[in-house]
Amino acid sequence: MVFLAAPYTHFIPERPVKHNVVLTVASLLSLLFMTFHLTHDVIRQAEGAVAHPVPVLVFALWLYGTLMLSDRVWGYIIMLVGGLFGAGMIIVHSNGIVVGKSGGFFFVWTLFALSTTGWVTMILSARGLWTTFRSRRAGQLASTSGMPATDQ
Repeated sequence: MVFLAAPYTHFIPERPVKHNVVLTVASLLSLLFMTFHLTHDVIRQAEGAVAHPVPVLVFALWLYGTLMLSDRVWGYIIMLVGGLFGAGMIIVHSNGIVVGKSGGFFFVWTLFALSTTGWVTMILSARGLWTTFRSRRAGQLASTSGMPATDQ
């Protein structure tokens, strides 16, 4: 069947991956799964469940960083920290005490989904930071040498 599809490959245009769009989606998914997770912790009155509005402020900052600062250094830093918290949640709950008392498939599934999207968010935001710093460095080197900046 592959030989039939080969003549039609010229109809499929190549599109570059927009890493910032993927990062924004991964960060929003991590935030969504984190709210599911924290809600479940509060409902089950798990140890460390929050009684103060601090998570709401953290989530608002995370959402602002994801939506409004997605292509800036502070946005990358906010998403990196959010991804770190998301990826680390499965490690926090790996001792089995909270998972055993959670009573549910959804809680464990949320942990896996949160950890996965957290890792993707961390990797892509670290890549965004690296690219930003590398392009700034290339611009500085080009301005001091008098040559035009090229980003490869």
